[in-house]
Amino acid sequence: MRETRAMTDDISGLHEECGVFGIYDFDGNDVASTIYYGLFALQHRGQESAGIAVSDTEGPVGKVSTQKNMGLVNEIFNEKNLSALHGNIGVGHVRYSTAGESTRENAQPLVLNYIKGTLALAHNGNLINANELRKELSETGAIFQTTIDSETIAYFIARERLKTNSVEEAVGNAMDRLRGAFSLVIMSPRKLIGVRDPFGFRPLVIGRRDHSYVLASETCALDTIGAEYVRDVLPGEIVTISPDGISSDMSHAIPEKKQARCVFEYIYFARPDSYIDGLSVYESRIKAGRYLAADSPVDADLVVGVPESGNAAALGYSMESGIPYGTAFVKNSYVGRTFIKPKQSSRESSVQVKLNAIRNVVKGKRVIMIDDSIVRGTTSDRIVGMLKAAGATEVHVRISSPPFLWPCYFGTDIPVREQLIAYNRSIDEICRLIGADSLAYLSMDRLHQMVDGLPICMGCFSGKYPLEPPKEDIRGNYDH
Repeated sequence: MRETRAMTDDISGLHEECGVFGIYDFDGNDVASTIYYGLFALQHRGQESAGIAVSDTEGPVGKVSTQKNMGLVNEIFNEKNLSALHGNIGVGHVRYSTAGESTRENAQPLVLNYIKGTLALAHNGNLINANELRKELSETGAIFQTTIDSETIAYFIARERLKTNSVEEAVGNAMDRLRGAFSLVIMSPRKLIGVRDPFGFRPLVIGRRDHSYVLASETCALDTIGAEYVRDVLPGEIVTISPDGISSDMSHAIPEKKQARCVFEYIYFARPDSYIDGLSVYESRIKAGRYLAADSPVDADLVVGVPESGNAAALGYSMESGIPYGTAFVKNSYVGRTFIKPKQSSRESSVQVKLNAIRNVVKGKRVIMIDDSIVRGTTSDRIVGMLKAAGATEVHVRISSPPFLWPCYFGTDIPVREQLIAYNRSIDEICRLIGADSLAYLSMDRLHQMVDGLPICMGCFSGKYPLEPPKEDIRGNYDH
């Protein structure tokens, strides 16, 4: 069953689907514990399941050790099961399902044993032609063990490998068949491969530590393990890491102006200490706040952010407006994946269990509240109400993204149009529904300025997608 969550439903915010990590240690050291710390840094990208697969490049070909399960990284892995994962090459994955079932079978990395050996794959993104590819494979005898289209990608690579001289060539042939968002980290017996789709929807970076090369969804994972940032994998690039060094295949690249990075990586998904395609995520959010202050000013006493992603934008608003920045919320960091939501009849609110307003900060104040998005609106009204109950005389809401008007088919869990609060409603109507004194969103033009003109996907705001969306909403069937 599809589970859609957003800032409007859950204090942890909109969800992106996955984080990937890979490492090849040419000195032959075990890499499982390094992958563990890399995944720990990427935990914000997925909290439903996690996994690690490793292999020894000097050991028996095809032997892969795997550990994966449902839960958070530190719930799944411990000193005992990490020490059992021997190998100097490996891939890791954290998962949040944007669609499909949240089950152990769908946990990654996927490990495929086939005639040419083994293949371990971790995938971040969402294919829009998953149905037709899966049907094609099924008609030629493929038997699927999961409901995720990552398995479809793995099958296509394995099938192409039978006809090619190298695994990277097979990856390139398979890449020609994939439509949508995909950043991949692939482990073969002697190679580590990184792939980014031609549009560059999802990030992927290369790092180096001593005699190891690393692939990761974000630079924060490199920082955590003490690796040096080398560069981003470019949109459309296949990077192959082997004992011979790094090689690059750019034959699948498209013109830069057609690229379409997901702008929500900068607004919300990525950690603020990460850099994506050379841009600081933190600085992008500061800019968004500054633009909101310039375009939608309001007389107030205090600017506050809804933790965590609203904080940098709130600071930017304060810097531009001169209105003091304050911390108005305490977030309960110990409400994790297993949090039991209160029943509707209960007096406890899941919002208030996760977040609480500080009365002394907001009492008697006109407050500007900055958040990254409003999707359904059901939680925004509770947060506004929370500030007013704590004594705020006015609450003016400013959103560091435009209104969501369309679903996303490329990995973000933005639901169907009818479930979006901005669908068929004016700004004034939304303002009344959430109980705010005023409401304003970031303009579309400002998105381009926020990312220094990098080509971005804004389909969820404009309905204009870089790829023709599927005629049926496949997100309830396949995911990663």
